[in-house]
Amino acid sequence: MAIYLDNAATTALDEEVIQEMLKYMREDYGNPSSTHSFGRKTRAAIDLGRRKVAKHINAEPGEIVFTSGGTEADNMAILCSVDDLGVQHIITSAIEHHAVLYPVEVLAKSGKIRMSLVDIDENGHIKLDHLEELLQTEEKTLVTLLHANNEIGNLLPLKEVSDLCKKYNALLHADTVQTIAHYKLDVKELGVHFMTCAAHKFHGPKGVGFLYISNDIKVNPLMRGGGQERNMRAGTENVYGIMGLVKALDLAYEHLEEHTSYIKGLKSYMIKRLKEEMPGVEFNGDTEGACLYTVLNVALPETDKTEMLLFNLDIEGISTSGGSACSSGSSIGSHVVAELNVGSNRPVVRFSFSKYNKKEEIDFTIDKLKMIYELPVVS
Repeated sequence: MAIYLDNAATTALDEEVIQEMLKYMREDYGNPSSTHSFGRKTRAAIDLGRRKVAKHINAEPGEIVFTSGGTEADNMAILCSVDDLGVQHIITSAIEHHAVLYPVEVLAKSGKIRMSLVDIDENGHIKLDHLEELLQTEEKTLVTLLHANNEIGNLLPLKEVSDLCKKYNALLHADTVQTIAHYKLDVKELGVHFMTCAAHKFHGPKGVGFLYISNDIKVNPLMRGGGQERNMRAGTENVYGIMGLVKALDLAYEHLEEHTSYIKGLKSYMIKRLKEEMPGVEFNGDTEGACLYTVLNVALPETDKTEMLLFNLDIEGISTSGGSACSSGSSIGSHVVAELNVGSNRPVVRFSFSKYNKKEEIDFTIDKLKMIYELPVVS
């Protein structure tokens, strides 16, 4: 049995998405910049797709810039804020995705900005009172934070953060890679200036995403060349990738309530079985509170098999991801888990779910974990 429980890393392509993409590989393959009929057809498809994406998040079509994914979108938001909007101070946290942390650190080391890290509590939530303290500065400030942490799943109270940014005239970049297509998001209600997306997190293709840029601000392109994406991103558009993103987003929001309820049920079931059958198990983050319903970060009991746990699961056909507060052997370690001060010898495994997972897969996974820990398995 092959079981995939690493959906926060990437997801399987939906069959309807594949069929939509194939049309633009086989038939409608024109360059959108070409003025002949092939080019006009793909240009019209992209423009329609842009309008659909915008409608899903209550944005204007001109506020959507298609990119190569979440990392490019994050970098564009951060770098353009500094280069074009005069940002001198960036507030982020130590548990952000490296697509945010690394560019901010580079900017700080080069002397272009001052970098501040907002405190987090024992569950991994941002301390809003400390954020407000950091915002009390004369410097033009950008706040860049994950809407949902990709490792522990904690959800940011985005509207509260937005209200604080508005109070102190700061810009807000929300990395929504893990939440777009999993939650209804309204950019006007949320009051964000930048928002990022990667299609492969919701059964779309890899290598494509978008950056939402509010019409309230004006930035220049990060890459220059042919003037594509309304002069905001040079380079021939990834037409079939964009159309795959649009189709995946349409499907996600069409079935949002159904899929949300189903996946929540899988997560709750796994938590229940782990609590009942794995003595000493703990969970990282606000697992049963303000947390992404697709992610479950588990701190398993210490064992002499810690180093080989993920490998042993993989041998059994179970694909997950992990990390620990330490860095040894083949385990690089998780900077997020390290900030939570989880015991360094406790193996940490992130299970993440999708609409394609089944209850039987959860049962199989827990039974294999119990075998690794030499616990009795009830057949």
